[in-house]
Amino acid sequence: MEELLNHTAPRIALAASGIFFMTGLLTGVWKYMCMRRHQAAEAPHYVNVAHRAALMYAFSAQLLAVFAAVGAFSDTVNTVAVIFPLLFFGIAIIHYINLGLTSQSNNSMRDSSDRNKDYLILNVLAVAEIGGFSVLLLGFFWRLFNLAH
Repeated sequence: MEELLNHTAPRIALAASGIFFMTGLLTGVWKYMCMRRHQAAEAPHYVNVAHRAALMYAFSAQLLAVFAAVGAFSDTVNTVAVIFPLLFFGIAIIHYINLGLTSQSNNSMRDSSDRNKDYLILNVLAVAEIGGFSVLLLGFFWRLFNLAH
């Protein structure tokens, strides 16, 4: 437990996890209120997506915290590796909330006014999320390998 609290990277990830989880709970209330008002007891598509994404990213952030805490790399390397996925998790949640507020689409890519910009953002997102976690995973395996000898 101390490894999670004594290093910057896991603390940032756990703080983000708490924020994402609270966002998931609050968007769950929003979803429920939408369902109560709707004739067929349904919430708008992106209200559902925002709710699920916030909950999913809360637990993903905890996973990042654990891998940052047990990895072999320095806290600076782990902090950079943690920040990029968390940043894009947060951006995604905010984007879904905004789409849920407007209820103008159930497919933001199909209805995009600038698909090239969206594709660029998704490419950067993929590199940031996969790249950040790859560093943490490599650090875990590096430590695991070194502990075995």
